[in-house]
Amino acid sequence: MTLDECRIATQLHIDRVRKYIRFFTDKLTTRGELHDASKMTSPEIELFAEHTENLNKIEYGSDEYKKELDELKPALEHHYSHNRHHPQYHKDGVSGMNLIDIIEMICDWKASSERQKNGNLLRSIEINAERFGIDKQLMQILINTAQLLEDN
Repeated sequence: MTLDECRIATQLHIDRVRKYIRFFTDKLTTRGELHDASKMTSPEIELFAEHTENLNKIEYGSDEYKKELDELKPALEHHYSHNRHHPQYHKDGVSGMNLIDIIEMICDWKASSERQKNGNLLRSIEINAERFGIDKQLMQILINTAQLLEDN
């Protein structure tokens, strides 16, 4: 292979990688635009309007928090069944998710932690790793990503 042929082949590879990265960024942009749209309509909006203020005053994962979730159950069941960034959407939980789902999920956890009493993304990851059976490797990736979010 000549140097020019090598440059051409390498540029073609770079262009393909860019194409695939654009695929992901386009999907993520769409996810951001559509995130939690189901919360804006019935049957979710009514129950979330009733309970969100209380949820924001309660520490994530506490017994009080779990009680609020029980009262939100009809809205949450609807929400989970319409939003694939939640492990509950998938028959296999986190194992059924793709990277786009995982990225939206951690962004959701970050934004939610900012609304809660003593909100802490790292603590949310710890709680949710146990809750959803997230293995140590993915948990570490989520922690690394949380640190990236915190640094920016």
